[in-house]
Amino acid sequence: MRVIIARFPFELTKSGVIDSMAGVEPEPVTGESVIVGRRQYPVKQVGQIVTGQDRRDFSAAEVTRAMVALGFTCRTGAEVAPPSFP
Repeated sequence: MRVIIARFPFELTKSGVIDSMAGVEPEPVTGESVIVGRRQYPVKQVGQIVTGQDRRDFSAAEVTRAMVALGFTCRTGAEVAPPSFP
């Protein structure tokens, strides 16, 4: 699927995003996030990895829109569960 992120076109597929994120440790989620496989990633981390762009070059909304279009579940900052402590 063709998506525009930071004014640049990208051809992304759901399987391509899953493959790109394989083996990548999720950073702590503090805002918008996307669930890839069984892991929850910050959308900016996913955007950086799948586009190769610097995180300052695009907004979380651009990546969220692209991930939703590809069929991923995205969450807003309000929906992110706080970390549990033992």
